[in-house]
Amino acid sequence: MEINLIPIGYGNAVAAQRIVAVVAPDSSPMKRLREEAHAAGKLVDATHGRRTRAIIVTDSDHVILSALQPETITQRFGGESPDSPAEPRTKNKR
Repeated sequence: MEINLIPIGYGNAVAAQRIVAVVAPDSSPMKRLREEAHAAGKLVDATHGRRTRAIIVTDSDHVILSALQPETITQRFGGESPDSPAEPRTKNKR
């Protein structure tokens, strides 16, 4: 069996076959999910101290925090998410 690893930032990777969802961390349910995973010992922080921009949920109920945007992780699967903007994001210059 071949394991397909998806890079999630800073040298970390997750087995693509085990991922159930990649979601934004901003909503209250996602914050509760994060807290519950921490209490159960199933939280993996792969942000290297950066801001959490995506939460990855696996089929083993592990919750993985990533500093990459959910859209970026989805693109690394090889597919574009249907509700993501088509144009690339740019930084505001002052």
